[in-house]
Amino acid sequence: MLPNLPLPDDGPAAEEAVKTAFIQDYGQGYQSFGLPKLMGQVVGLLLYHAGPLSLDDITAELQVSKGPVSQIMRRLRDHDLVSKVWVPGSRRDYYEATTDIFGQAFTNHARLQQRNLELARKYSGLIRDTDAELPASFAARIAEMDRFYTLMRHHFAAFLAEWESSRTETEGAETTTREHES
Repeated sequence: MLPNLPLPDDGPAAEEAVKTAFIQDYGQGYQSFGLPKLMGQVVGLLLYHAGPLSLDDITAELQVSKGPVSQIMRRLRDHDLVSKVWVPGSRRDYYEATTDIFGQAFTNHARLQQRNLELARKYSGLIRDTDAELPASFAARIAEMDRFYTLMRHHFAAFLAEWESSRTETEGAETTTREHES
């Protein structure tokens, strides 16, 4: 559980304190998953800002050098968590969080779990087809691994479908609200 931070009551100091705390906490969250803290801080910064940021903006806000941020942006783009966007009148590269960054992060995680299922099935086949004297405990664990990741895959698929439905409903409600406000 994250500790509650005392924040200034209002104004620019409160806004800066919330932004700084969020970016730091997001970085810690990424670090707890074995990812670079800076990667989480970059994602946190992009989540905080409404519009796209350039590499210079990101490095200035996080007070880090451009090299590591550039590498992180490449990794984040490879995983479809951020996208490069064009800003009229600028020749710099700008980035923003993808529209469904949370769903995409979950999908990336699900792909990793799919690899574990493939591994279980590979060794289930090997155990079935070999004449080697393999420990019964190994065969039992591989069978359990297969059942576990098969069930996980089923639940992941159901969750992603529910998430997409929820996003569609929310987007529809937001569109209707905007139309009534106009």
